[in-house]
Amino acid sequence: MSLLSRLCLSCLCLASISSAIAAVVRVEVSERSDLGKTGYEQIIGKLHFEIDPKLSGNAIIADVDLAPVNAAGKVSFVADLRLWKPKDDSRSNGAAWVEIPNRGGKSSLPASMMAQGFTMLNVGWEFDVSADKLRLEVPKARNKDGSPIRGVVSAFFTPDKRADEQTLTDLTDYPPVDIEGADSRLIVRDRAAFPGGQEVPRKQWSIQNGRISLEGGFEPGKTYEVFYLAEGPPVAGLGYAAIRDAVAWLKHGAGTLAPVKHAYAFGSSQCGRFLRDFLYLGFNTDEQDHQALDGVMSHVAGAGRLVLNQRWSTPRAVAGYYTASYPFADTAQKDPVSGHAEGILANARVKHAPKIFYTNMAAEYWGAGRVAALSHTTPDGAKDIDLPENVRSYFFAGTSHGPAPFPPTSQVKGSPLANPVSANASIIALRLALHRWVTEGIEPPASVHPKLSDGTLTPVAEVRFPKVPGMAAPNAVKAGGRVRNPQLADGGGEGTELPLLVPQVDADGNDLGGIRMPDIAVPLGTATGWVFRPAEFGSQQDFYLLRGAWVPFATTKARRAETKDPRPSLEERYASKEEYQARVKAVVLKLIEQRLMAESDLESQLKQAAARWDWVMRPSAP
Repeated sequence: MSLLSRLCLSCLCLASISSAIAAVVRVEVSERSDLGKTGYEQIIGKLHFEIDPKLSGNAIIADVDLAPVNAAGKVSFVADLRLWKPKDDSRSNGAAWVEIPNRGGKSSLPASMMAQGFTMLNVGWEFDVSADKLRLEVPKARNKDGSPIRGVVSAFFTPDKRADEQTLTDLTDYPPVDIEGADSRLIVRDRAAFPGGQEVPRKQWSIQNGRISLEGGFEPGKTYEVFYLAEGPPVAGLGYAAIRDAVAWLKHGAGTLAPVKHAYAFGSSQCGRFLRDFLYLGFNTDEQDHQALDGVMSHVAGAGRLVLNQRWSTPRAVAGYYTASYPFADTAQKDPVSGHAEGILANARVKHAPKIFYTNMAAEYWGAGRVAALSHTTPDGAKDIDLPENVRSYFFAGTSHGPAPFPPTSQVKGSPLANPVSANASIIALRLALHRWVTEGIEPPASVHPKLSDGTLTPVAEVRFPKVPGMAAPNAVKAGGRVRNPQLADGGGEGTELPLLVPQVDADGNDLGGIRMPDIAVPLGTATGWVFRPAEFGSQQDFYLLRGAWVPFATTKARRAETKDPRPSLEERYASKEEYQARVKAVVLKLIEQRLMAESDLESQLKQAAARWDWVMRPSAP
């Protein structure tokens, strides 16, 4: 970078100091660049924050009262900044999408959204990602007397193959301080979904340089949980304040680099859970009592929240079976276990509730303890409940946590193919619907999710899954137990087994009660949001976390008879490829009419359907 460029950037940074709003006290810009022919520019830098730990909206942050403060009594922290904006301000539509970084990853806006002039904001919120990621630098809490805080940290893992060593990725930021002490333990259990297990003798395992070793090796399919003493917990909950105050700066700051009137957040998986907890803890109200986010799209989060705002948090973890704590729903629901009655949006901290879309795949109903059904039922799973007027919930039938590439592959020979069914086109359409709901008051598509009242939602034991070749019946699986809610003194029924309600299925094994993409509405096979672990991976009675399956139909009636497949073959379903394509087109046109796809999606959806037909009907197909 030239000297002149550095001087210009320095001037920009200094100018932002005088125009600081809320907690953003300085903007440090390190790079500005054009994004090719898009008409956008990218701004890279850092946001410097200071917050008053005594304000009620900040006091909720775990250990913020034990964080070091500056001369003004403020807690300081720094977040990585990445901003995309139209170079010509007249092209901006006045709205920004705050893309919550997944484990520090960088986001991009779809071309269709850039064409409409949206701004995109990435802000680091996570302390435990590497320096090359979008990161948040936070202080460490100390005891009132200035001495370091010590406590026990833990992490668990389930290997897919035998190994002598395992990297403790989730504990990278927590090196042990007394690995030979009494707090060091290793537990092994047969099932991932529930805590506890058998103690592994201390002499059989060791930890060195962030890797744990075990005599005889770790067995595939067994779940291992390690505990040890660590020191210096980061004030992790500042990640919520970083997003809140970055939005306040973007919308209201005189020195904002991309002024907008409206801001929406999109978060997928880990970040969808982040947004649910962000709302629950009251972070959608900034220090000036303004509403931060006007809209929130929490994608594939289920009924889970992120376990971030507590001491010794490990937000980078996959969090299988460690995400769902009471409350699960937005409205206040009486909990028969703990006796509490509150909701994600119905508690004293929440002053500004945005427009909200929850979008879930089948995987969030079935696996990893995400129990999506509890977001629209009572806590015991006994009754459907109504959603608030500002909330919509959309379920995409027969989908995995994320679509597999096509052609799909198996984990091991003989196991089901990965699930390629994609709802991406509808997700983009819904993002635009959320924008229009906020800015124009145009009602979005009505919620679509399975319900107990019409039989499309059912206890897992009552799912009528057919005898699909290569797939076992899923009726005996468990959802795991509730996670502790650190905001409730009694934990909110921690450990209580979660009810597992899942979509009922049709005769092919495809989900009912949801939005059906063409792959499900005009199927070439059975698609699920779950799949059992292959025998080679161990614990084959458990699901492989967040993975789905796709089992194509037999091509002919004779071939399905050979395998005793109860599902009609392709030749019994469709007279020709042309008929199949015509039926797909009708489905896509209906989704367009329902505003769940754009007109521009028609050609790509038909092209995709043709390619999938050709692959399934290839000579080597069963």
